[in-house]
Amino acid sequence: MAGVYIAYPFCAQKCTFCNFASGVFPRELERRYMAALLAEMRAHEWAWTPETVYLGGGTPSLISKEALTSVLELVPGRPWAEATIEAAPGSITADRATAWHELGINRVSLGVQSFVAAELARTGRRHTPETVAREMELLRKAGLTRFNIDLIAGLPAQTMESWRESLHWVLRLDPGHVSVYMLEVDDDSRLGREIRRHGLRYGAGEAPDEDLTTTLYETAIDELARAGVRQYEISNFARRGEESRHNLKYWKLEPYVGFGADAHSFDGKTRRANAETPADYCDRMERDGTAVAETTPARLVEEKFLVGLRLAEGVHPSAEEWGRFRVPIERFTRAGLLEAGGGALRLTRRGVLLSNEVLQEFLCP
Repeated sequence: MAGVYIAYPFCAQKCTFCNFASGVFPRELERRYMAALLAEMRAHEWAWTPETVYLGGGTPSLISKEALTSVLELVPGRPWAEATIEAAPGSITADRATAWHELGINRVSLGVQSFVAAELARTGRRHTPETVAREMELLRKAGLTRFNIDLIAGLPAQTMESWRESLHWVLRLDPGHVSVYMLEVDDDSRLGREIRRHGLRYGAGEAPDEDLTTTLYETAIDELARAGVRQYEISNFARRGEESRHNLKYWKLEPYVGFGADAHSFDGKTRRANAETPADYCDRMERDGTAVAETTPARLVEEKFLVGLRLAEGVHPSAEEWGRFRVPIERFTRAGLLEAGGGALRLTRRGVLLSNEVLQEFLCP
């Protein structure tokens, strides 16, 4: 069944590591954005009833109850099997938690990133471990009991000792689902640009090297597994039954529709992408009544491997697909990066660490 993604790209502050099309924008742009978002949703013709809803950002936990009510009233199918809102620690109140529960939200993804003060200070985050613990308790009291905690391996000032401290807090809080990302070093974030230029701002000179970042990630795999939180996707870990039903749609090529700036949609055959920036999104909606900036046919066979191999269960190639990709499959199997069994093809532990190199070989020119 299909899912819905709703983008809210507004934040109270822009984190140094963030490479999303989100940030701090003028209040007037936010007003225009919410009007454009509601117009886009009202114009959508629902061909199916969604099973999951995901509010991403940005910081959607900052949306007022009135605005959030207006948005979610336009999504059919409530109560949904899963409805997630991303939240920044420090933005959750008892009133907000109660409102989310009343509106049908039943899962909260907390952008914690670290539980260590020195690391948080360099990212722009202002919360403490106690903030996270207190707000999780507020959510539980409101009836929200499904959580995800995000962590980033590779932040400036991060050491093995500090990483274990963050993992200790995660296991103590027992969220049921954990996402662990290795820091993306690219020009789309202030920190990434500074690291690439060998600069010192944002603590870039204290960022762990690639080897240590990889070791931190592998440590998380082992520590979480010992606690019963198994890795089911390259960056995602969950207790049995706590996997993100919405995100699994992306990896299993199930349909979804996206609303808002930089939101993407997939109907099983075609992919659509909305305008990336909030300003461009508003301009297109106000001018044309649509925010779609790009439409491309899906390359389903290639995408099956590109996204499916991210899952621990891997993919089940057809006889034709085994033949089509025979050369890279055999090469990576010999190298110990892929393994086959029971009709499935999976990344090995080492293959997960080199997944970018493996996955690009399934892209045909």
